Amino acid sequence: MLKERIPETNEGIQNEVDVEAYNNWMREMSKEKWFKAKDIVESGINFGNCLEIGPGPGFLGLEWLKKTENTFLTAVEISDAMIEVSKRNFKEANMLGRVNYVHANAMDIPLENESFEGAFSNGSLHEWEDPVKIFNEIFRLLKPGSKAFISDLRRDMNKIMFNMLKMSVREPEIKKGFITSWQSSYTAVELEKIIGKTSFKEFQIKEEPAGLIFIGKKF
Repeated sequence: MLKERIPETNEGIQNEVDVEAYNNWMREMSKEKWFKAKDIVESGINFGNCLEIGPGPGFLGLEWLKKTENTFLTAVEISDAMIEVSKRNFKEANMLGRVNYVHANAMDIPLENESFEGAFSNGSLHEWEDPVKIFNEIFRLLKPGSKAFISDLRRDMNKIMFNMLKMSVREPEIKKGFITSWQSSYTAVELEKIIGKTSFKEFQIKEEPAGLIFIGKKF
């Protein structure tokens, strides 16, 4: 029987030691092609100035920039420590000039309406304190005709996939964080109910072995 969702903190990873451990894990995961940059590009989010919610150490944004031309990324992150790590990763990739950081809670992003040609996020949805409010913020910031691509874990993933992902985490604190992230993630049915309360009227939700993908369009 599927266990009830257990909400997780909305503060992100703040401790510098944990941030470094998470950065190392995400670096390894990026080598294994777990990120969704290719899918994001293929969804049509592949030009202009785009928004990323909860970029963490920045590897997804880096991959997206590498796969697109003449693009720019605005990254909204709640953790100061994570922003510093992300800046370091972008600098190492010689891409610091293609990203702007906004230190903010995604429920209230201090940016102008209709500023972006696309928006994406991977692995942060389960942390959103008020997902309806954040989806509406994303909708507000998108230009008409633009898309949002949000991916995250799914709580009803099968046990084999869950154990495989858990075994990929070496640091005890990050392993604990992975488990709490899984416990606070959504099912497709739960996510559809959330989206039904937002401004997004045209959307699809895809189920993958380990996660969910939301693709929505603003008209």
